[in-house]
Amino acid sequence: MTELLLNIEHLEVRYGDLIGVADVSLKVPKGSVVALLGSNGAGKTTTLNAIAGIARVSAGTVEFHGENIAGLPAYAIVRKGLALSPEGWRLFAQQSVENNLMLGATPLADRRRIPRLIERVYAVFPKLAERRNQRAGTMSGGERQMLAVGRALMSEPELLLLDEPSLGLAPAIVDTMYDSFAALHKDGQTILLAEQSVDLALEAADHAYVLQVGRTVLEGPAKTMLDNPDVQRIYLGIE
Repeated sequence: MTELLLNIEHLEVRYGDLIGVADVSLKVPKGSVVALLGSNGAGKTTTLNAIAGIARVSAGTVEFHGENIAGLPAYAIVRKGLALSPEGWRLFAQQSVENNLMLGATPLADRRRIPRLIERVYAVFPKLAERRNQRAGTMSGGERQMLAVGRALMSEPELLLLDEPSLGLAPAIVDTMYDSFAALHKDGQTILLAEQSVDLALEAADHAYVLQVGRTVLEGPAKTMLDNPDVQRIYLGIE
């Protein structure tokens, strides 16, 4: 039986009187790619931020390896084996590519692992190896996205959270990014992927959940979701 890495039950996140997430439940088995789908404002980013400890959980549970981590600070969560590559990258623009990667390794207790992890990132994203001394702020959007993912990988997470990795990128760059995600998955990396792009996410994923106005409204194997008219028409507004 496949080990359950992440289990979220009835997650709620409030910002004062505003509800960012009302009722989200999902499961991520170890070694899988799970897609979190929904239109802009559906609650995907808030869900990932709550898992990563960036947004405060108002109700519900976020269990990682059976431990409820809801309410823990972000620095404690990343040390448990979860890392987020956020929407919008949030890089240190004046620092070099390699310095940004080194900052991603801050949670590691054993610093001797850093050279191996950097080489792993460069193997996944060869473009970063070419740009290792370049300032992050001078890179293209696609290269910054690669760097954001690479920085998350530097903590050697069991669970990699990807928030809208295709947003604003040219189709050729998106294809390259998703080829890299497939390689990571083949290597055993567990991924929770939030995306607006239905086809991209479902082709990459094993299982998918659809969010609408902060609630889980549909779930199923990714292959069956591709042909589900409810996904295409009702929840994502695609005819």
